[in-house]
Amino acid sequence: MKKLMPGTPDRSSQFKVGILLLGLSAALGACTHTKEEVTASVPHDYRQRHPIVVQEADRSMEVFVGSARGGLTGPQRADVEQLAQTWLREGTGSIVIEQPVGTPNARAAQESLREIRAVLSAAGVPPRGVKVRDYKPVSERQFATIRINYPKIIADAGPCGIWPEDLGPSIKNKGYLENRQYHNFGCAYQRNLAAMVDNPADLVQPRAETPAYTARRSIAFDKYRKGNATATTYPDAEKAKLSDVGK
Repeated sequence: MKKLMPGTPDRSSQFKVGILLLGLSAALGACTHTKEEVTASVPHDYRQRHPIVVQEADRSMEVFVGSARGGLTGPQRADVEQLAQTWLREGTGSIVIEQPVGTPNARAAQESLREIRAVLSAAGVPPRGVKVRDYKPVSERQFATIRINYPKIIADAGPCGIWPEDLGPSIKNKGYLENRQYHNFGCAYQRNLAAMVDNPADLVQPRAETPAYTARRSIAFDKYRKGNATATTYPDAEKAKLSDVGK
């Protein structure tokens, strides 16, 4: 029988240690969770690639105030009145007015602020709908203005101008080989449509029907009772005629 040197482990001990390490590694591996990353494909339809999103954003304006004159000028007063009218129609939160402090025009800004609040109140904005905050410009070179803003619902799309692939013929450009729309295609159209729509809710659902014009409907019904033609006649229709060709 072969004798072992003092301090040398036998094979059974080494085998037991290996089994222990293998079991420990299996237990640690069971606690590890690997998540597969799935990259979504870019939609081919530009309406899905650049969707119009209805969300809430701020509408803002600035009132420039000099250091030697307080109050509002005529155009500034008209701008504040217009902002008050649009807030009554589309505002979803309070009007926030930020006035500068610690600036050369701070005193004149306070006088202009009083007139701004008076114009808003005269236009129908309740006192609880206006909040005033102080702010200090970050830089001394920045001109301090009175900032007025309120939240509203808007429609937006984009951002545009993203070109992940080359437009020219290339073996790396899969869109060119498969005759697909390039990534930025339709983005400007979607963005302009979102900016032009008056009520963003029209992009989601139709408006309710308004009542019929009673006066005009009564005239049409009266003609129908008498047996006359109910079609509208336009006496000036011939004035827009350019030529008699085709008669």
